[in-house]
Amino acid sequence: MTLLRPVIGIVGSTALYYLMRHFGVSVYAALVVGAVLSLVPACVSLIRGNRPGGLEAFFTVLLFASFAISLLPGDERFLLAKDALITGGVGFWFLASLRWADRPLAYQFAKPMVEGRLGWVGDWEERWERDEWFRRMWRTSSALWAAGTLLDAVARVVMAYTLPADAVPGLNLAMYVATAVVLNVVTTVVYVRAGAIGGRRRVPSQA
Repeated sequence: MTLLRPVIGIVGSTALYYLMRHFGVSVYAALVVGAVLSLVPACVSLIRGNRPGGLEAFFTVLLFASFAISLLPGDERFLLAKDALITGGVGFWFLASLRWADRPLAYQFAKPMVEGRLGWVGDWEERWERDEWFRRMWRTSSALWAAGTLLDAVARVVMAYTLPADAVPGLNLAMYVATAVVLNVVTTVVYVRAGAIGGRRRVPSQA
């Protein structure tokens, strides 16, 4: 599993935007072309028969959604704010998983990557069925990701409609990094405090 292709797509589209703006291309055209370029690595991978899974599949879906949104009618400010629709959608996806999915979204993403590795406890399915603390931990984590990505979406809309147009694509890229880092740090604290990381399982309270 690798996130290299979607990351290249996101970073490459932002770099192309600023290159095109340097040569006098309009904001609107540069944004649309950048959205097309962001799909190239994922499309090449799919044509070669590779099927992304886990987080790579998640980010690949986001890239295609971003391109689809770019085709909707609107002005350049709408296009600058389009990433808010993506991160907002992610936030609602996390929320929906708490109510309607068998397992919260954070659990689904983390399980194939870290179960029984990197200091994490193993036997997640057994723990899910048996331990309330384990279920509560993943619900808390998913709720935090929902709140964080929804706040991220609000911030992107504010930036798109208040800041100079050429500042927004770079800030959008920076926000992907900042939001991911902050949420990963916060949720890692939740996992450590619960006892899921560090080779020790917390004994659940009987209260």
